[in-house]
Amino acid sequence: MTIVLEELGLGEIQSEGWETLGWIPSDRQLQIFNVLYEQILAGNQRLNLTRITDPVGFWEKHLWDSLRGVAPWLSGDKLPLRVIDIGTGAGFPGIPIAIAIPQAEVTLLDSTGKKIAFLQTLVPRLGLENAIPYLGRVEAIAQQSDHRQTYDLVVLRAVAAATVAAEYSLPLLKIGGVAVLYRGQWTPQEQQDLENAIAPLGGKLDSVEAFVTPVTESVRHCVYLRKIKPTPDRFPRPVGIPTQKPLGSPESNS
Repeated sequence: MTIVLEELGLGEIQSEGWETLGWIPSDRQLQIFNVLYEQILAGNQRLNLTRITDPVGFWEKHLWDSLRGVAPWLSGDKLPLRVIDIGTGAGFPGIPIAIAIPQAEVTLLDSTGKKIAFLQTLVPRLGLENAIPYLGRVEAIAQQSDHRQTYDLVVLRAVAAATVAAEYSLPLLKIGGVAVLYRGQWTPQEQQDLENAIAPLGGKLDSVEAFVTPVTESVRHCVYLRKIKPTPDRFPRPVGIPTQKPLGSPESNS
């Protein structure tokens, strides 16, 4: 049985919440979000995809939060043509982005085979033709010509420290492309570390947006990085090194 979010009391919350994004989903998009919720609940029984299973939490933390990071593109004025979600897990934020921006091609990258296998069954059930599950590690695919410096938008949510996320994302971006780092709290020290790290990667810090979620009023941040020049071929460094020796730290120079 398809779970319809409006029947679970989300109609009013949805109406107010979508408006905070400056975007309203079509009836068809709402239907796909409903199917997504149903499929995540079913898959969760086997794969432990998420701890957030109540409808309000799912809407706020998986749908709204995923789209808040790409709010500047939802109107279509800055439509990204090619998007990659690094460490997509159960498909967030990539799947909601693919639903909301059907003209974009969204690669769903993860290194866990079971999660990619789940997405390979999920995507056709949602009727999505613009979402591509891809099994691999970012350190490897970022050195491949069909991925390196080919994306307009890179999104990373709950993947790694901001300095590590920058090293993962900037090699994949075209010049002028943008990486969106989804963060919870954000400190001046994190910002300083990030600014130190992105210079050798060919990026710059565009902006940091603070906001609160519409239901629980949780504090969140989105950090936007822009690619301004080519990333040297040595980045990203091999598997394990970006996390063990983050850029900007003394260890990264050893």
